[in-house]
Amino acid sequence: MPIDFSADRWERVQRQTELWWQNKLNRPLIQVRLRGKDPRRPASPLPFHEFTAFYDFAIPAEQVIDRIDYELCCTEFLGDAFPHFWPNFGAGVLGAFMGARPELREETVWFHAPAEQKPAEIELKVNWQHPWLQRLVDLIEAGVARWQGQVQIGMTDLGGNLDLVSTFLPGEKLLLALFDDPEEVERLTWQAHQAWWQVFGLLNNRLQKTNPGYSCWTPLFSRTPYYMLQCDFSYMIGPDAFHRFILPELRQSAEKLDHAFYHLDGVNAKVHLDDLLAIEAIRGIQWVPGDAAPDIGCWPEIYRRITAKGKHVQFFNVQAGGRLDTIDQLIEQTGRPGAFAAVLDADISQRNQVIELLQKYEIEP
Repeated sequence: MPIDFSADRWERVQRQTELWWQNKLNRPLIQVRLRGKDPRRPASPLPFHEFTAFYDFAIPAEQVIDRIDYELCCTEFLGDAFPHFWPNFGAGVLGAFMGARPELREETVWFHAPAEQKPAEIELKVNWQHPWLQRLVDLIEAGVARWQGQVQIGMTDLGGNLDLVSTFLPGEKLLLALFDDPEEVERLTWQAHQAWWQVFGLLNNRLQKTNPGYSCWTPLFSRTPYYMLQCDFSYMIGPDAFHRFILPELRQSAEKLDHAFYHLDGVNAKVHLDDLLAIEAIRGIQWVPGDAAPDIGCWPEIYRRITAKGKHVQFFNVQAGGRLDTIDQLIEQTGRPGAFAAVLDADISQRNQVIELLQKYEIEP
């Protein structure tokens, strides 16, 4: 049996999400993914890996896609949810395409500088024959052929711009280079920008053959180009460095997208929030407090600042210990239900509870 999601459901998702982007929905987007549904198809012999890169490259891409298909068949999509797959090769995989050494370790992926170099010695260019890039393209094409648009295939996590530069200047080296070689850092920033957009274009040329629209590692749907931009390195620098080394490239990337979001990660990164909100092209913020910080329900001032500027907020309930009622909490804090997009993961046994939540906001299951 195919994945249980009809063309009518897709039309509804596209219509409601477009209204949300236009600030005309007057309710939150609530995507609910219930695990544990009877798949009504044979199981795949492959184990499931969150990181697609963990599948041996000798395994045909079609078999990996079949394993993902099985996972989607085991999921019931309620509310504004839809079948979604993004090929996960680790955050900042563009670094590998530019020469960084990837390492699979402890259910994550790390990228290491290929050699110890000074900033002036580094050139960031895409190796179009890199095996990881070729594997990514193969998986996308296998998914396109298998699903024919029933599944939204998301953009891989290419990485944040200065985060990519830090892959080649690890540890404190990039921090020192901001003072010792600022012009070289700027040069590398724009080289990474060019490479980022080249790969983004290459992958979208394949994705948009059948994709309903655009998404990335966040299953936030957009009919037109969207991405979750980020720069986790900003956690380590102050406003002056942010203005010089991050903001110009970030603004230009956001302006190239119809629906740009920003992943704001870590308590120290809060200092940059007003600068981010001042970028008109950034349509919303995903706030991640970070390890050991209070969960996302404990930051009302952050959400009030974001929504007061007319921006959107996207979050996962995993950021709040899996609670389903976090959406109620954030709306109560801000009074702006239409600003939020929630991605809720739950077990099929919680279906009745989920239905009650959706009915509260007059959302069709």
